[in-house]
Amino acid sequence: MIFESHAHYDDEAFLEDRDELLSGMEAHGISHVVNIACSIASTKSSLALAHQYPHVYAAVGIHPEHAEEYSEESMAMIREAGRDPKAVAIGEIGLDYHWPEPGREIQKVCFREQLILARKEHLPVVIHSRDAAQDTLEMIRTVPGGMPERRGVIHCFSYSKEIAEEYIKMGFYIGIGGVVTFDNAKKLQAMVKDTLPLDKILLETDSPYLAPTPHRGKRNCSWYLPLIAEKIAALKEIPVEQVMEVTAQNAKTLFDCK
Repeated sequence: MIFESHAHYDDEAFLEDRDELLSGMEAHGISHVVNIACSIASTKSSLALAHQYPHVYAAVGIHPEHAEEYSEESMAMIREAGRDPKAVAIGEIGLDYHWPEPGREIQKVCFREQLILARKEHLPVVIHSRDAAQDTLEMIRTVPGGMPERRGVIHCFSYSKEIAEEYIKMGFYIGIGGVVTFDNAKKLQAMVKDTLPLDKILLETDSPYLAPTPHRGKRNCSWYLPLIAEKIAALKEIPVEQVMEVTAQNAKTLFDCK
């Protein structure tokens, strides 16, 4: 069975068949799904899904694209949400410099305060970082009071092997999704093959985004996770069952799920 560590089933892309997909996970070899929040609204909807489906869990938090939601009140709401029995992480949080807005300073404030919150609440973090490699790494290293003790996962990793090695040394997992199956993802494939230990990899889809080959460009869903596992197995020249088993145990350990 495969552990889906990062999906967004509260997204409107799943309005028509959400229940069919989530109810069919076991039949497609998926044992757990962590639904990842991006805002206050999706924190609430992620928790609602987690309470509706026994195999679904929630990460709660504010994505950098929604950093302007940051306030003392919103942090109090995230703190309370993180205490829900079905909440397993603070996320996805981080930095995204791809677009000019929200501004970098408010992103940094929102990121820092959620890192601090995760440490205080003894929860791992789900990190989003886009075009912000050094700032993300530096903020995690220097967060006041220290990094969250349970660390977390660097979602949809897209940086150099040197940065990957730094995160692994710091105790983080690396999220690998559909991009690893793309023909133009040679650097990521080389990193998976030679740099990332299997016991530091989590499988993810980021559904509805980044569907693996041969579904690239279409809506993604967790049912495609075997394609990602198969690609990792081929790169590492190991049985696909080993990839599924080890990455599932990694996710269970990080998110404290049975």
